[in-house]
Amino acid sequence: MFDKLKSSGRDSLGSNGHLDAGAKVSKDNVVSYSGGSAMIGPGVQIEGQIVSDENLVIEGKVSGSITANSNQITVGKTGSLTANISAKVVHIEGTIKGDISGSEKVVISKTGNVLGNIQSPRVTLEDGAKFKGSIEMDPDEKTQSELPVTSASGSNARSVETVRADKKVS
Repeated sequence: MFDKLKSSGRDSLGSNGHLDAGAKVSKDNVVSYSGGSAMIGPGVQIEGQIVSDENLVIEGKVSGSITANSNQITVGKTGSLTANISAKVVHIEGTIKGDISGSEKVVISKTGNVLGNIQSPRVTLEDGAKFKGSIEMDPDEKTQSELPVTSASGSNARSVETVRADKKVS
């Protein structure tokens, strides 16, 4: 029975006797893998630059930089990073010292601890999350505070740029 689930000599059953996550069996008993994640286990230490073209789960220690621009990076509870991170989605349950850039969103869970700056259009800090740094949301688009400010009277209308220029002169 289990021999039917083998493809190219590779057993697709996990240690619990079930198919691995993301494994699909076609009617011809061919196993294909999709949507999987790479994992850096709790006993692994890496120093340097990591570039990933798939989702990445980090439970170990990493020093350097991590880039997965089209994918998600998850820092697990045992993950400890001294690294800058750039990804589509960054989910933090462990500890990070470094800057984070999420092109879609950044989530710091209740067990997460971040010391660094975050740049992302959407940021979620769960109740209990620890964060020290700055957050910049939508840095490439004009925010409401950067749009020209006008008053109803019109005669005293000044733009934010004019106010900023005045402050630089003084």
